[in-house]
Amino acid sequence: MLFPLFVALVIIIILSFLLTKTKRNGKDILPPGPLGLPFIGNLHQFDGLTPHLYFWKLSKKYGKIFSLKFGSSPVVVISSAKLAKEVMKTQDLAFCSRPSTRCQQKYSYNAQDIAASPYNDNWKELRKICVGHLFSPKKVQSFIPIREDEVSRMIKKISQQAVTSRITNLSTILISLTTTIICRVAFGIRYDEETQERRNFNELLEVTEAMLASFFVSDFFPLLGWIDKLFEKVNRLEKNFKDLDEFYEGLIEQHLDPNRPKSMEEGDIIDLLLHLKKEKSTPIDLTLDNIKAIIMVMNYFKYGGAGKYLHNMLIGGTNTSAATIIWAMTALIANPNAMKKVQAEIRESVGKKSIVNEDDVQILPYFKAVIKETLRLYPPAPLLVPRETRKNSILEGYEIKPKTIIYVNAWAIARDPEIWENPEEFTPERFLNSDIDFKGQNFELIPFGAGRRGCPAMALGVANVELVLSNLLYAFDWELPCGMKREDIDTDVLPGLTMHKKKPLCLVPQNYL
Repeated sequence: MLFPLFVALVIIIILSFLLTKTKRNGKDILPPGPLGLPFIGNLHQFDGLTPHLYFWKLSKKYGKIFSLKFGSSPVVVISSAKLAKEVMKTQDLAFCSRPSTRCQQKYSYNAQDIAASPYNDNWKELRKICVGHLFSPKKVQSFIPIREDEVSRMIKKISQQAVTSRITNLSTILISLTTTIICRVAFGIRYDEETQERRNFNELLEVTEAMLASFFVSDFFPLLGWIDKLFEKVNRLEKNFKDLDEFYEGLIEQHLDPNRPKSMEEGDIIDLLLHLKKEKSTPIDLTLDNIKAIIMVMNYFKYGGAGKYLHNMLIGGTNTSAATIIWAMTALIANPNAMKKVQAEIRESVGKKSIVNEDDVQILPYFKAVIKETLRLYPPAPLLVPRETRKNSILEGYEIKPKTIIYVNAWAIARDPEIWENPEEFTPERFLNSDIDFKGQNFELIPFGAGRRGCPAMALGVANVELVLSNLLYAFDWELPCGMKREDIDTDVLPGLTMHKKKPLCLVPQNYL
């Protein structure tokens, strides 16, 4: 196996010396950036563990716009609200396509979704379906009973654990909760945690996550794709995709069966998509591949490695909602004054009820400010989803060629001292007398992106976060484990683009109700 790699290395070295540099006639075409090596560019320098931090450090040296080269792919990174507005609004049409990777193409059924698909007429129609049908305000409201039922189960579970065990692993509970909510919303099925079906489901997602985090040579060196086959990576991808496809086929068959299980809830996303397909009530003819791709590739994304991304209702939808709630609880336990203030607001407004409902949340300004501040400091997707240019464009005086990958460092923008006072501090009060929101109109705060490629399911994600977090704060008083001080609370993150807390958040709940 070493001989083919040796041959490939020799070929790369020879090609690197044969490649000629593009003449610029004394003019800088691309933004500045670190020098790379011939052929591989800056891949050897890239920190795929925390790419937002890597890009942020480079921006300190090269400015708010700089360029890199990942193999054969030119990359431009922007780290200012002004440039984010240029990319996502002023020149949105020029910057609104998506780069293609092997995993993304496979899992999206050859770009039959709204997240990974390049910008074209088919994508526009699919997005209309998602915005107008799947995640309309009316549809999001229809899922309220599911959210409230699962939150009630969570409160009961934590209460029971508080009796038998002093410490509660909130990270585990919240990931399980958001997974269950997404499964019920998308599939109409509630997988109990202890069943074989749930274990199989979790194993399937774990393999998918591992594949998404894998490095595929063909993504950066198309002519060397045979190396992926040599190391069985392509076979593993095909096997995992086949397992996923069979899983979705089984779900669709269950939904089409007139004798479907009584436990399967009606009105879930698969039901709606099958209804639209049957009635032919959309401008495009929905196929089963469209339906599977929309289920697979929708809500938010899981990111792993250099240039990999996937909007995934299962992986991303569960991970990003849970991550936001975990970070909010982490920030509040580290800032007891903010914790007391938000709990007092919730309890004074709600009174003595068994659960905080979604109407209650709408009249809690400080609580809303806590969520905004959490999304500012800990955006679930610090680099958003990479974009790809569709045509020649000018950005900050630099010429940006077609097929250039664009990263918007939302994490760096949200901590820019030119915009935010004391940007490293958790201060919800900054939003109490501010019109800044996270819905894509204020480019200082863009955790869900903006423009044509903004997250279509933002309303569903925010509804999940608000209901779960408000009830955690309402039902319990929270303390640090015995012997732990506020200074011991860490904010280290796991590798990948989705910002997960590295160590589980373990707290001691005290029943308030």
